[in-house]
Amino acid sequence: MSHIATSRPSTPDTIYDVLRRSPVARALAGMELGEGCAVTVWENTRDRVCYRAPAHTTFSLYLEGGTGTRRLDAGGVAGYPGAICVMPEGCGSDWEINAPFRFVHLYLSEARLRSGFARTHDCDARSLDLPEATFIRNPDLAAPLARLAAAGADGDVLHAETALAELFGALRRKPGSTHTTRAGTTQAGPLRAGLAPHILRRVDDWIDAHLDQTITLDDLAALADLSGYHFHRMFRLSRGIAPHAWVTWKRVARARILLRTDQPIAGIAAACGFSSQSHLTRVFHRHTGWTPAGYRVAVGGGRAVGAPTSESPS
Repeated sequence: MSHIATSRPSTPDTIYDVLRRSPVARALAGMELGEGCAVTVWENTRDRVCYRAPAHTTFSLYLEGGTGTRRLDAGGVAGYPGAICVMPEGCGSDWEINAPFRFVHLYLSEARLRSGFARTHDCDARSLDLPEATFIRNPDLAAPLARLAAAGADGDVLHAETALAELFGALRRKPGSTHTTRAGTTQAGPLRAGLAPHILRRVDDWIDAHLDQTITLDDLAALADLSGYHFHRMFRLSRGIAPHAWVTWKRVARARILLRTDQPIAGIAAACGFSSQSHLTRVFHRHTGWTPAGYRVAVGGGRAVGAPTSESPS
């Protein structure tokens, strides 16, 4: 397989980096999906790996095999094809592999995880409750993870983006649910501070209407009747990222849509509030791992939305 990503989460203690240093584990395919997000298909056998407080949250799906893989710090429980593991940022684990198996990993930084959840569910980023899980069955997570593995093997960016959106959609928090911490099980309580949902919707609507213009912190703070400093703090609590990062994500999201048309890239840059085509290129590449021109080719930009391609979707 091809399309192995050349860049990965930059911190040295990600799960990806631990596997990369293994003399046995082998990356078969992968794809960079922008800041703090990447997918890799692995193969491993006869190995012992220990993750100590790793950076980034990792979702894992066993694609083939796995019965020879045991988690030693969880009583030696063994895996199986279709098993899912969720390893939140900072949660260590110890594994022994005694037989060949193939699996996919999705790596998400804390900011990418929580902001993606907040965008998908139009909710406070802190409402995400993601407990650690070892060898569970969850079809809602398994399906998008399998699609991410296929997208990484094929280099299909649109397929990967769709699968990632589906995975965020599968992450739900039930009102009043309990969650487990290292100190024990606690009841989910009310969220404190942050911005009210109607304020967040007002801010989002205003950003969408002014995306082709310069947007300042004072503009956004005025919508909430707060100082810039206080708005910045409260927004970050609610959305998981700073206001400027949220606006930039919206600019990139609109550029993604427009790049599927035949509109000139310079015009897209202006429509999305970038100062120039080169500015769009720098920011777009940082967020997606693609240049605008490369992304347009990858998603078949210039065709009408929904136009058939020479290949059927997988």
